[in-house]
Amino acid sequence: MSQKESKISFREKLHEIIFEADTTSGKAFDIMLIASIVISVIIVMLDSVKSVNLIYGNLLFNLEWFFTILFTIEYLLRLYTVNKSIKYATSFFGVVDLLAILPTYIGLFFPATRYFTVIRILRVLRIFRVLKFVQYLGAAKTLLTALKQSRRKITVFIFTVLTLVIIFGSLMYIIEGEKNGFTSIPRSIYWAIVTLTTVGYGDISPNTPLGQAFAAFIMILGYGIIAVPTGIVTAELSKTEYKVVSTQVCKECSMEGHDIDAKYCKYCGSKL
Repeated sequence: MSQKESKISFREKLHEIIFEADTTSGKAFDIMLIASIVISVIIVMLDSVKSVNLIYGNLLFNLEWFFTILFTIEYLLRLYTVNKSIKYATSFFGVVDLLAILPTYIGLFFPATRYFTVIRILRVLRIFRVLKFVQYLGAAKTLLTALKQSRRKITVFIFTVLTLVIIFGSLMYIIEGEKNGFTSIPRSIYWAIVTLTTVGYGDISPNTPLGQAFAAFIMILGYGIIAVPTGIVTAELSKTEYKVVSTQVCKECSMEGHDIDAKYCKYCGSKL
């Protein structure tokens, strides 16, 4: 075997271990990776507790750097094993992998940013592939498709809600005025958003009978409005066909979600 063939063979084997969960070595790698991610997130959380930090601060700091270097090596290996590294780097998991290690390095200059490393918990989403929950991958793909198909309707809905809160906020500013805490239209719009979404912080509240009646109307309207996005997505879900997908990842474009019997990538046409 030539040196070139050996190199290609090693690269493909590495890709199989890092990206696939169909082999024993690939599954073992991903399980160890997920365990490392969970432990590293726990370390960051413990480091934010002052009483724990005072006693174990140095240990937690060293462990955080250990996991960061480990994840950095893993990220570079992922870029090495795919044929189009830019494609993977700009994918969802590629961006998450990068964001999982950047805060620690940025923390050298801005210490508080180290706590943003908790975002690496998103990497645990790989557990669906690791444990071969392919039915969950199919369900996730169905949900994403439904969300994409309903994005125009949801966009129109959001603009409608924004229009309503501007009108409601402006009216409440006129009704209540500055003496009752509605000191400006933007502040009144903030109140309208809080009221329409039925959150109700209580930091601002109407005091006049007309204002209270108007607030009650907005609250009741809010219950009906909250149900609209759910109905839109549910309607699209009923139209979307559910498919069981495999755990294979394309070496060329780093896309996944292929059919069980697929031999070629449905996104770029490369052989799987």
